[in-house]
Amino acid sequence: MAISADLGEVLEKVVTDLVENGRYNSKSEVLREGVRLVQEREARHRALDAMLAEAQEDIDAGRVYPAEDVFAELRALVEAKINKAS
Repeated sequence: MAISADLGEVLEKVVTDLVENGRYNSKSEVLREGVRLVQEREARHRALDAMLAEAQEDIDAGRVYPAEDVFAELRALVEAKINKAS
């Protein structure tokens, strides 16, 4: 099914320049790539939302650690890496 879209002057120029410079073979190709990128971004947002929901469930269930303990463990790991590299 064909789609007609009004991109506005600025975006139309971007699309035209991409085709004229040989980066893409056609305006349709540019728009398909744009839609694919939007799909990828939306998938990343859904994954992030799921991780945040899982983290909130852990918080609500009390599955948390004091920040001081976490930072102390991270400092020890970083120091161990630094000492190993020296």
